[in-house]
Amino acid sequence: MTTSTGTDAGLVAAEDVLLFVNAAITATGQREFRSTAYQQQLSLGFLHEYVRVNYRRVYAAALALDINDHNAVRIVRGLLEHAADAGAEEKRTEGRLIAARLAKLPPQRVYRLFRELRAAKVNNRRTRAIMRDWLAARPDPAHDAVKYRSGLKTAARHVHLRFGESGEPGGSVETGDFLFRPGHRPRYRHQLLDAWRRAHYEQGAVEELPFTVAEGFAARRGVKREVFLERMVPRMTRLERLRTLGQRGAGDDVRLPADVDLTVMPLTRLALYVLSLGFEARRRHREELTRALRTAARRAAGPHAGSWGRVAAVLDDSYSSSGSGEKRRRPLAVALACHFLLEALAPPGAYRPLWTSGRTDPLLVRPWGPTPLGTRVLDALEHGPDRLVIVSDGWDNAPPGLAGEVLRVWRTRLDPDRRTAVVHVNPVYDADGFDVRRLSPSVPTAGVRDAEDLPALVEIAGFAEGRTGAAALYAYLDRQVARFVSDDGTGAPS
Repeated sequence: MTTSTGTDAGLVAAEDVLLFVNAAITATGQREFRSTAYQQQLSLGFLHEYVRVNYRRVYAAALALDINDHNAVRIVRGLLEHAADAGAEEKRTEGRLIAARLAKLPPQRVYRLFRELRAAKVNNRRTRAIMRDWLAARPDPAHDAVKYRSGLKTAARHVHLRFGESGEPGGSVETGDFLFRPGHRPRYRHQLLDAWRRAHYEQGAVEELPFTVAEGFAARRGVKREVFLERMVPRMTRLERLRTLGQRGAGDDVRLPADVDLTVMPLTRLALYVLSLGFEARRRHREELTRALRTAARRAAGPHAGSWGRVAAVLDDSYSSSGSGEKRRRPLAVALACHFLLEALAPPGAYRPLWTSGRTDPLLVRPWGPTPLGTRVLDALEHGPDRLVIVSDGWDNAPPGLAGEVLRVWRTRLDPDRRTAVVHVNPVYDADGFDVRRLSPSVPTAGVRDAEDLPALVEIAGFAEGRTGAAALYAYLDRQVARFVSDDGTGAPS
Protein backbone atom coordinates (compact mmCIF):
# COMPACT_ATOMS: atom_id res chain seq x y z
CA MET A 1 0.00 0.00 0.00
CA THR A 2 1.69 3.15 -1.24
CA THR A 3 -0.11 5.85 0.73
CA SER A 4 2.30 8.33 2.33
CA THR A 5 2.79 7.78 6.04
CA GLY A 6 5.70 9.99 7.08
CA THR A 7 4.03 13.40 6.79
CA ASP A 8 1.00 15.28 8.01
CA ALA A 9 -0.71 14.20 4.77
CA GLY A 10 -0.11 10.59 5.78
CA LEU A 11 -1.70 11.16 9.18
CA VAL A 12 -4.72 12.83 7.59
CA ALA A 13 -5.03 9.87 5.22
CA ALA A 14 -4.92 7.47 8.17
CA GLU A 15 -7.71 9.42 9.90
CA ASP A 16 -9.79 9.25 6.71
CA VAL A 17 -9.22 5.49 6.55
CA LEU A 18 -10.35 4.96 10.13
CA LEU A 19 -13.38 7.19 9.59
CA PHE A 20 -14.42 5.12 6.56
CA VAL A 21 -13.83 1.80 8.33
CA ASN A 22 -16.06 2.91 11.22
CA ALA A 23 -18.80 3.88 8.78
CA ALA A 24 -18.46 0.66 6.77
CA ILE A 25 -18.85 -1.41 9.94
CA THR A 26 -21.87 0.39 11.42
CA ALA A 27 -23.84 2.19 8.68
CA THR A 28 -26.40 0.35 6.55
CA GLY A 29 -28.32 3.27 5.02
CA GLN A 30 -31.31 2.51 7.26
CA ARG A 31 -33.05 4.77 9.73
CA GLU A 32 -31.36 5.12 13.11
CA PHE A 33 -32.72 6.49 16.37
CA ARG A 34 -31.53 10.05 15.61
CA SER A 35 -31.33 10.16 11.79
CA THR A 36 -33.54 9.27 8.84
CA ALA A 37 -32.72 6.70 6.16
CA TYR A 38 -32.20 9.52 3.65
CA GLN A 39 -29.62 11.20 5.89
CA GLN A 40 -27.83 7.90 6.38
CA GLN A 41 -27.74 7.16 2.65
CA LEU A 42 -26.58 10.66 1.71
CA SER A 43 -23.78 10.62 4.28
CA LEU A 44 -22.66 7.12 3.41
CA GLY A 45 -22.75 7.80 -0.32
CA PHE A 46 -20.43 10.80 0.08
CA LEU A 47 -17.96 8.77 2.16
CA HIS A 48 -17.82 5.95 -0.38
CA GLU A 49 -17.13 8.30 -3.28
CA TYR A 50 -14.55 10.32 -1.31
CA VAL A 51 -12.53 7.27 -0.25
CA ARG A 52 -12.80 5.51 -3.62
CA VAL A 53 -11.51 8.57 -5.48
CA ASN A 54 -8.73 9.50 -3.03
CA TYR A 55 -7.68 6.15 -1.53
CA ARG A 56 -8.73 3.47 -4.00
CA ARG A 57 -6.38 0.81 -2.62
CA VAL A 58 -7.65 1.41 0.89
CA TYR A 59 -11.21 1.34 -0.45
CA ALA A 60 -10.62 -2.12 -1.90
CA ALA A 61 -8.71 -3.31 1.17
CA ALA A 62 -11.79 -2.60 3.31
CA LEU A 63 -13.31 -5.74 1.76
CA ALA A 64 -10.88 -7.75 3.88
CA LEU A 65 -12.11 -6.18 7.13
CA ASP A 66 -15.19 -7.03 9.20
CA ILE A 67 -17.41 -4.49 7.45
CA ASN A 68 -21.11 -5.17 7.02
CA ASP A 69 -22.61 -6.70 3.88
CA HIS A 70 -24.32 -3.49 2.78
CA ASN A 71 -21.02 -1.64 2.48
CA ALA A 72 -19.18 -4.63 1.03
CA VAL A 73 -21.67 -4.66 -1.85
CA ARG A 74 -21.30 -0.90 -2.34
CA ILE A 75 -17.52 -1.24 -2.49
CA VAL A 76 -17.66 -4.06 -5.04
CA ARG A 77 -20.04 -2.07 -7.21
CA GLY A 78 -17.87 1.05 -6.94
CA LEU A 79 -14.73 -0.82 -7.95
CA LEU A 80 -16.40 -2.48 -10.95
CA GLU A 81 -18.23 0.64 -12.13
CA HIS A 82 -15.02 2.68 -12.10
CA ALA A 83 -12.58 0.06 -13.33
CA ALA A 84 -10.85 2.57 -15.62
CA ASP A 85 -9.42 4.37 -12.59
CA ALA A 86 -7.30 1.35 -11.59
CA GLY A 87 -4.03 0.06 -13.00
CA ALA A 88 -3.37 -3.53 -14.04
CA GLU A 89 -1.84 -4.56 -10.69
CA GLU A 90 -4.65 -2.87 -8.75
CA LYS A 91 -7.22 -4.73 -10.84
CA ARG A 92 -5.59 -8.06 -10.05
CA THR A 93 -5.66 -7.37 -6.31
CA GLU A 94 -9.22 -6.05 -6.51
CA GLY A 95 -10.34 -9.11 -8.45
CA ARG A 96 -9.08 -11.44 -5.74
CA LEU A 97 -10.65 -9.35 -2.99
CA ILE A 98 -13.98 -9.14 -4.80
CA ALA A 99 -14.08 -12.90 -5.43
CA ALA A 100 -13.25 -13.65 -1.80
CA ARG A 101 -15.87 -11.23 -0.51
CA LEU A 102 -18.63 -12.39 -2.85
CA ALA A 103 -18.04 -15.96 -1.67
CA LYS A 104 -18.88 -14.84 1.89
CA LEU A 105 -21.95 -12.73 1.06
CA PRO A 106 -25.52 -14.07 1.25
CA PRO A 107 -26.63 -15.14 -2.27
CA GLN A 108 -29.59 -12.75 -2.33
CA ARG A 109 -27.26 -9.78 -1.86
CA VAL A 110 -24.99 -10.95 -4.67
CA TYR A 111 -27.89 -11.44 -7.07
CA ARG A 112 -29.17 -7.97 -6.16
CA LEU A 113 -25.69 -6.58 -6.89
CA PHE A 114 -25.69 -8.29 -10.29
CA ARG A 115 -29.06 -6.70 -11.10
CA GLU A 116 -27.67 -3.28 -10.16
CA LEU A 117 -24.61 -3.81 -12.36
CA ARG A 118 -26.83 -4.77 -15.29
CA ALA A 119 -29.05 -1.73 -14.75
CA ALA A 120 -25.95 0.49 -14.63
CA LYS A 121 -24.68 -1.13 -17.88
CA VAL A 122 -21.45 -2.29 -16.23
CA ASN A 123 -20.44 -5.03 -18.63
CA ASN A 124 -16.65 -5.01 -18.90
CA ARG A 125 -14.66 -8.22 -19.25
CA ARG A 126 -13.64 -8.34 -15.60
CA THR A 127 -17.21 -7.91 -14.37
CA ARG A 128 -18.48 -10.72 -16.61
CA ALA A 129 -15.65 -13.01 -15.47
CA ILE A 130 -16.34 -12.32 -11.80
CA MET A 131 -20.04 -13.04 -12.27
CA ARG A 132 -19.36 -16.25 -14.21
CA ASP A 133 -16.90 -17.51 -11.60
CA TRP A 134 -19.33 -16.83 -8.76
CA LEU A 135 -22.17 -18.58 -10.60
CA ALA A 136 -19.93 -21.54 -11.40
CA ALA A 137 -19.09 -21.93 -7.70
CA ARG A 138 -22.74 -22.14 -6.59
CA PRO A 139 -23.35 -25.62 -5.14
CA ASP A 140 -26.82 -26.18 -6.67
CA PRO A 141 -27.85 -23.98 -9.63
CA ALA A 142 -31.30 -25.61 -9.69
CA HIS A 143 -31.88 -24.50 -6.08
CA ASP A 144 -30.87 -20.97 -7.07
CA ALA A 145 -33.16 -21.15 -10.10
CA VAL A 146 -36.10 -21.81 -7.76
CA LYS A 147 -35.19 -19.57 -4.84
CA TYR A 148 -33.51 -16.68 -6.69
CA ARG A 149 -35.20 -17.07 -10.06
CA SER A 150 -35.20 -13.45 -11.24
CA GLY A 151 -31.68 -12.84 -9.94
CA LEU A 152 -30.21 -15.84 -11.73
CA LYS A 153 -32.05 -14.96 -14.96
CA THR A 154 -30.70 -11.41 -14.87
CA ALA A 155 -27.14 -12.58 -14.20
CA ALA A 156 -27.32 -15.25 -16.91
CA ARG A 157 -28.54 -12.71 -19.47
CA HIS A 158 -25.88 -10.20 -18.49
CA VAL A 159 -22.94 -12.58 -18.98
CA HIS A 160 -24.57 -14.53 -21.86
CA LEU A 161 -24.54 -17.74 -19.85
CA ARG A 162 -25.44 -20.94 -21.68
CA PHE A 163 -26.66 -23.66 -19.36
CA GLY A 164 -25.73 -27.23 -20.17
CA GLU A 165 -22.40 -26.51 -21.84
CA SER A 166 -19.18 -27.90 -20.44
CA GLY A 167 -17.89 -25.81 -17.56
CA GLU A 168 -21.10 -23.88 -17.09
CA PRO A 169 -23.03 -23.88 -13.76
CA GLY A 170 -24.75 -27.15 -13.09
CA GLY A 171 -24.08 -28.47 -16.58
CA SER A 172 -27.84 -28.97 -16.96
CA VAL A 173 -30.00 -27.89 -19.85
CA GLU A 174 -32.95 -28.36 -17.47
CA THR A 175 -31.96 -25.30 -15.45
CA GLY A 176 -31.80 -23.18 -18.58
CA ASP A 177 -35.18 -24.43 -19.75
CA PHE A 178 -36.66 -23.79 -16.30
CA LEU A 179 -35.50 -20.18 -16.39
CA PHE A 180 -36.11 -19.23 -20.01
CA ARG A 181 -38.58 -21.84 -21.37
CA PRO A 182 -40.75 -22.67 -18.34
CA GLY A 183 -43.52 -24.40 -20.30
CA HIS A 184 -41.21 -26.39 -22.56
CA ARG A 185 -40.84 -29.54 -20.41
CA PRO A 186 -43.75 -31.61 -19.10
CA ARG A 187 -41.61 -32.58 -16.08
CA TYR A 188 -38.08 -32.17 -14.70
CA ARG A 189 -35.65 -34.80 -13.51
CA HIS A 190 -34.36 -32.47 -10.79
CA GLN A 191 -36.66 -32.92 -7.78
CA LEU A 192 -36.76 -29.25 -6.79
CA LEU A 193 -37.47 -27.98 -10.29
CA ASP A 194 -40.29 -30.46 -10.67
CA ALA A 195 -41.68 -29.58 -7.23
CA TRP A 196 -41.95 -25.95 -8.33
CA ARG A 197 -43.81 -27.05 -11.47
CA ARG A 198 -46.22 -29.26 -9.50
CA ALA A 199 -46.76 -26.63 -6.77
CA HIS A 200 -48.92 -24.65 -9.21
CA TYR A 201 -51.65 -27.28 -9.02
CA GLU A 202 -50.61 -29.74 -6.28
CA GLN A 203 -50.69 -28.48 -2.69
CA GLY A 204 -48.44 -31.25 -1.38
CA ALA A 205 -45.61 -30.11 -3.64
CA VAL A 206 -45.49 -26.74 -1.87
CA GLU A 207 -43.93 -28.38 1.18
CA GLU A 208 -41.03 -29.64 -0.95
CA LEU A 209 -39.93 -26.10 -1.81
CA PRO A 210 -37.59 -23.78 0.11
CA PHE A 211 -39.48 -21.89 2.81
CA THR A 212 -39.33 -18.44 1.21
CA VAL A 213 -40.61 -19.82 -2.11
CA ALA A 214 -43.33 -21.90 -0.45
CA GLU A 215 -44.60 -18.81 1.40
CA GLY A 216 -45.81 -17.26 -1.85
CA PHE A 217 -47.61 -20.39 -2.98
CA ALA A 218 -49.25 -20.85 0.45
CA ALA A 219 -50.47 -17.24 0.49
CA ARG A 220 -52.01 -17.57 -2.97
CA ARG A 221 -53.77 -20.79 -1.95
CA GLY A 222 -55.13 -19.22 1.26
CA VAL A 223 -53.38 -21.71 3.58
CA LYS A 224 -53.58 -20.59 7.21
CA ARG A 225 -50.28 -19.16 8.36
CA GLU A 226 -50.06 -21.26 11.54
CA VAL A 227 -50.75 -24.51 9.64
CA PHE A 228 -48.24 -23.61 6.94
CA LEU A 229 -45.47 -22.79 9.43
CA GLU A 230 -45.90 -26.05 11.32
CA ARG A 231 -45.71 -28.06 8.12
CA MET A 232 -42.64 -26.19 6.85
CA VAL A 233 -40.48 -26.53 9.98
CA PRO A 234 -38.42 -29.42 8.49
CA ARG A 235 -37.62 -27.26 5.43
CA MET A 236 -36.62 -24.14 7.37
CA THR A 237 -33.11 -23.01 8.13
CA ARG A 238 -32.18 -22.36 11.75
CA LEU A 239 -32.72 -18.61 11.37
CA GLU A 240 -36.06 -19.12 9.64
CA ARG A 241 -37.24 -21.27 12.55
CA LEU A 242 -36.25 -18.58 15.03
CA ARG A 243 -37.78 -15.79 12.98
CA THR A 244 -41.14 -17.54 12.72
CA LEU A 245 -41.19 -18.95 16.23
CA GLY A 246 -43.00 -15.89 17.59
CA GLN A 247 -45.81 -16.46 15.09
CA ARG A 248 -46.45 -19.88 16.67
CA GLY A 249 -46.50 -18.41 20.20
CA ALA A 250 -46.94 -14.90 21.52
CA GLY A 251 -45.22 -12.68 24.08
CA ASP A 252 -44.31 -14.40 27.33
CA ASP A 253 -45.91 -17.66 26.17
CA VAL A 254 -43.28 -18.19 23.47
CA ARG A 255 -41.36 -21.41 23.85
CA LEU A 256 -37.71 -22.00 23.11
CA PRO A 257 -37.15 -23.90 19.87
CA ALA A 258 -36.63 -27.59 20.55
CA ASP A 259 -35.21 -28.10 17.06
CA VAL A 260 -32.60 -25.29 17.20
CA ASP A 261 -29.40 -25.47 19.23
CA LEU A 262 -29.06 -21.92 20.55
CA THR A 263 -25.47 -22.52 21.65
CA VAL A 264 -24.23 -22.67 18.04
CA MET A 265 -25.78 -19.33 17.06
CA PRO A 266 -23.54 -16.26 16.51
CA LEU A 267 -23.36 -14.22 19.70
CA THR A 268 -24.96 -10.96 18.53
CA ARG A 269 -27.73 -12.75 16.65
CA LEU A 270 -28.43 -14.79 19.77
CA ALA A 271 -28.59 -11.59 21.85
CA LEU A 272 -31.14 -10.17 19.42
CA TYR A 273 -33.23 -13.30 19.81
CA VAL A 274 -33.06 -13.12 23.61
CA LEU A 275 -34.20 -9.50 23.58
CA SER A 276 -37.14 -10.41 21.34
CA LEU A 277 -38.54 -12.56 24.16
CA GLY A 278 -40.79 -11.16 26.86
CA PHE A 279 -39.47 -10.67 30.40
CA GLU A 280 -41.39 -13.64 31.76
CA ALA A 281 -40.02 -15.90 29.04
CA ARG A 282 -36.49 -14.72 29.81
CA ARG A 283 -37.00 -15.43 33.52
CA ARG A 284 -38.53 -18.82 32.83
CA HIS A 285 -35.69 -19.89 30.52
CA ARG A 286 -32.91 -18.02 32.32
CA GLU A 287 -30.65 -21.05 32.67
CA GLU A 288 -30.86 -22.14 29.02
CA LEU A 289 -30.48 -18.60 27.64
CA THR A 290 -27.55 -17.74 29.90
CA ARG A 291 -25.79 -20.99 29.05
CA ALA A 292 -26.27 -20.36 25.32
CA LEU A 293 -24.97 -16.78 25.56
CA ARG A 294 -21.91 -17.81 27.56
CA THR A 295 -21.14 -20.67 25.18
CA ALA A 296 -21.38 -18.33 22.18
CA ALA A 297 -19.22 -15.77 23.99
CA ARG A 298 -16.49 -18.31 24.78
CA ARG A 299 -16.46 -19.38 21.15
CA ALA A 300 -16.19 -15.75 20.01
CA ALA A 301 -13.38 -15.04 22.50
CA GLY A 302 -11.33 -17.92 21.10
CA PRO A 303 -7.64 -17.69 22.04
CA HIS A 304 -8.22 -14.33 23.77
CA ALA A 305 -10.36 -15.90 26.52
CA GLY A 306 -9.19 -14.93 30.00
CA SER A 307 -6.31 -12.80 28.67
CA TRP A 308 -7.60 -9.25 29.10
CA GLY A 309 -6.86 -8.81 32.80
CA ARG A 310 -9.28 -6.88 34.98
CA VAL A 311 -12.04 -5.55 32.74
CA ALA A 312 -14.70 -2.95 33.47
CA ALA A 313 -17.52 -2.24 31.02
CA VAL A 314 -19.94 0.66 30.72
CA LEU A 315 -22.93 -0.66 28.78
CA ASP A 316 -25.60 1.62 27.33
CA ASP A 317 -29.19 0.48 27.89
CA SER A 318 -30.71 3.96 27.63
CA TYR A 319 -33.82 4.64 25.57
CA SER A 320 -31.81 5.35 22.40
CA SER A 321 -30.54 1.76 22.47
CA SER A 322 -34.00 0.76 21.20
CA GLY A 323 -32.71 1.59 17.72
CA SER A 324 -35.28 2.16 14.96
CA GLY A 325 -38.05 0.34 13.13
CA GLU A 326 -35.49 -1.14 10.73
CA LYS A 327 -32.91 -1.97 13.41
CA ARG A 328 -35.01 -2.81 16.46
CA ARG A 329 -32.98 -3.11 19.65
CA ARG A 330 -29.78 -3.53 17.66
CA PRO A 331 -27.65 -1.20 19.86
CA LEU A 332 -28.93 -2.90 23.01
CA ALA A 333 -28.26 -6.36 21.55
CA VAL A 334 -24.67 -5.35 20.78
CA ALA A 335 -24.24 -4.16 24.38
CA LEU A 336 -25.71 -7.40 25.75
CA ALA A 337 -23.48 -9.51 23.50
CA CYS A 338 -20.42 -7.43 24.48
CA HIS A 339 -21.28 -8.00 28.14
CA PHE A 340 -21.01 -11.78 27.79
CA LEU A 341 -17.98 -11.55 25.52
CA LEU A 342 -16.09 -9.29 27.94
CA GLU A 343 -16.96 -11.70 30.74
CA ALA A 344 -15.25 -14.43 28.69
CA LEU A 345 -12.25 -12.25 27.82
CA ALA A 346 -11.56 -11.42 31.47
CA PRO A 347 -10.19 -13.99 33.95
CA PRO A 348 -12.78 -15.51 36.32
CA GLY A 349 -14.03 -12.89 38.78
CA ALA A 350 -12.15 -10.04 37.08
CA TYR A 351 -15.04 -8.51 35.15
CA ARG A 352 -17.25 -5.64 36.36
CA PRO A 353 -20.26 -4.59 34.22
CA LEU A 354 -22.02 -1.26 34.72
CA TRP A 355 -25.26 -0.61 32.84
CA THR A 356 -26.28 3.03 32.41
CA SER A 357 -29.71 2.30 33.91
CA GLY A 358 -28.14 0.82 37.05
CA ARG A 359 -29.60 -2.63 36.41
CA THR A 360 -27.59 -5.65 37.47
CA ASP A 361 -29.44 -8.41 35.65
CA PRO A 362 -28.22 -8.47 32.01
CA LEU A 363 -30.91 -10.89 30.89
CA LEU A 364 -33.67 -8.42 31.79
CA VAL A 365 -32.23 -5.25 30.26
CA ARG A 366 -34.52 -3.01 28.24
CA PRO A 367 -34.11 0.38 26.52
CA TRP A 368 -35.04 2.94 29.15
CA GLY A 369 -34.06 6.34 30.52
CA PRO A 370 -31.25 8.85 29.84
CA THR A 371 -27.56 8.12 29.20
CA PRO A 372 -25.46 8.96 32.31
CA LEU A 373 -22.19 7.74 30.81
CA GLY A 374 -20.04 10.11 32.87
CA THR A 375 -21.30 8.74 36.19
CA ARG A 376 -20.83 5.14 35.09
CA VAL A 377 -17.32 5.83 33.76
CA LEU A 378 -16.39 7.30 37.15
CA ASP A 379 -17.75 4.19 38.88
CA ALA A 380 -15.77 1.94 36.54
CA LEU A 381 -12.46 3.81 36.88
CA GLU A 382 -12.77 3.86 40.66
CA HIS A 383 -11.79 0.17 40.73
CA GLY A 384 -8.64 0.66 38.65
CA PRO A 385 -9.27 -1.85 35.86
CA ASP A 386 -6.61 -2.87 33.36
CA ARG A 387 -9.09 -2.21 30.57
CA LEU A 388 -12.27 -0.14 30.31
CA VAL A 389 -14.64 -0.79 27.42
CA ILE A 390 -17.54 1.62 26.78
CA VAL A 391 -20.35 0.31 24.55
CA SER A 392 -22.61 3.24 23.65
CA ASP A 393 -23.94 5.41 20.85
CA GLY A 394 -21.98 8.27 22.43
CA TRP A 395 -24.93 10.55 23.28
CA ASP A 396 -23.89 11.35 26.84
CA ASN A 397 -26.76 13.50 28.16
CA ALA A 398 -27.08 13.15 31.94
CA PRO A 399 -25.43 15.65 32.24
CA PRO A 400 -24.23 16.34 28.69
CA GLY A 401 -20.48 16.05 28.16
CA LEU A 402 -19.58 14.65 31.58
CA ALA A 403 -18.09 11.42 30.18
CA GLY A 404 -15.75 13.33 27.86
CA GLU A 405 -14.55 15.56 30.71
CA VAL A 406 -14.03 12.60 33.04
CA LEU A 407 -12.00 10.79 30.39
CA ARG A 408 -9.95 13.92 29.62
CA VAL A 409 -9.03 14.48 33.26
CA TRP A 410 -8.30 10.79 33.74
CA ARG A 411 -5.95 10.71 30.77
CA THR A 412 -4.13 14.01 31.42
CA ARG A 413 -4.02 14.15 35.22
CA LEU A 414 -4.69 10.79 36.84
CA ASP A 415 -3.40 8.22 34.34
CA PRO A 416 -0.95 9.88 31.92
CA ASP A 417 1.03 6.62 31.72
CA ARG A 418 -2.07 4.83 30.39
CA ARG A 419 -2.09 2.04 32.93
CA THR A 420 -5.77 1.61 32.10
CA ALA A 421 -6.53 1.01 28.43
CA VAL A 422 -9.80 2.74 27.51
CA VAL A 423 -11.71 2.10 24.29
CA HIS A 424 -15.17 3.19 23.15
CA VAL A 425 -17.06 0.99 20.69
CA ASN A 426 -20.11 2.52 19.05
CA PRO A 427 -22.83 0.54 17.21
CA VAL A 428 -24.53 3.58 15.64
CA TYR A 429 -23.34 5.64 12.66
CA ASP A 430 -23.73 9.41 13.03
CA ALA A 431 -24.83 10.67 9.61
CA ASP A 432 -24.12 14.32 10.44
CA GLY A 433 -20.55 13.64 11.58
CA PHE A 434 -19.68 11.08 8.86
CA ASP A 435 -18.44 8.80 11.63
CA VAL A 436 -19.50 7.15 14.85
CA ARG A 437 -19.98 9.68 17.64
CA ARG A 438 -16.96 10.01 19.95
CA LEU A 439 -16.82 10.72 23.67
CA SER A 440 -13.37 12.28 23.92
CA PRO A 441 -10.39 12.97 21.62
CA SER A 442 -8.20 11.23 24.19
CA VAL A 443 -10.08 7.92 23.89
CA PRO A 444 -10.08 5.80 20.69
CA THR A 445 -13.48 5.01 19.21
CA ALA A 446 -14.33 2.18 16.82
CA GLY A 447 -17.59 1.32 15.11
CA VAL A 448 -19.05 -2.06 16.00
CA ARG A 449 -21.84 -4.07 14.41
CA ASP A 450 -21.29 -7.54 15.85
CA ALA A 451 -19.81 -8.07 19.30
CA GLU A 452 -17.80 -11.00 17.93
CA ASP A 453 -15.51 -8.49 16.22
CA LEU A 454 -14.61 -6.73 19.47
CA PRO A 455 -11.00 -8.04 19.82
CA ALA A 456 -10.17 -6.98 16.24
CA LEU A 457 -11.91 -3.62 16.69
CA VAL A 458 -9.88 -2.86 19.80
CA GLU A 459 -6.76 -3.31 17.66
CA ILE A 460 -8.13 -0.98 14.97
CA ALA A 461 -9.15 1.58 17.61
CA GLY A 462 -5.56 1.62 18.85
CA PHE A 463 -4.50 3.24 15.57
CA ALA A 464 -6.84 6.16 16.31
CA GLU A 465 -4.76 7.13 19.35
CA GLY A 466 -1.89 8.12 17.07
CA ARG A 467 0.70 6.20 19.09
CA THR A 468 1.32 3.44 16.58
CA GLY A 469 1.75 5.68 13.54
CA ALA A 470 0.10 5.69 10.15
CA ALA A 471 2.60 3.18 8.74
CA ALA A 472 1.40 0.56 11.20
CA LEU A 473 -2.18 1.06 10.06
CA TYR A 474 -1.33 0.44 6.41
CA ALA A 475 0.82 -2.56 7.34
CA TYR A 476 -2.17 -3.93 9.25
CA LEU A 477 -4.41 -3.48 6.20
CA ASP A 478 -1.86 -5.25 4.00
CA ARG A 479 -1.77 -8.20 6.42
CA GLN A 480 -5.55 -8.39 6.48
CA VAL A 481 -5.73 -8.38 2.67
CA ALA A 482 -3.12 -11.15 2.41
CA ARG A 483 -4.94 -13.26 4.99
CA PHE A 484 -8.35 -12.67 3.44
CA VAL A 485 -7.46 -13.66 -0.12
CA SER A 486 -5.36 -16.64 0.99
CA ASP A 487 -8.19 -17.97 3.19
CA ASP A 488 -10.55 -17.86 0.23
CA GLY A 489 -8.48 -20.10 -1.97
CA THR A 490 -10.34 -19.18 -5.16
CA GLY A 491 -8.83 -17.71 -8.24
CA ALA A 492 -10.07 -14.40 -9.51
CA PRO A 493 -9.87 -12.63 -12.83
CA SER A 494 -7.62 -9.64 -13.11
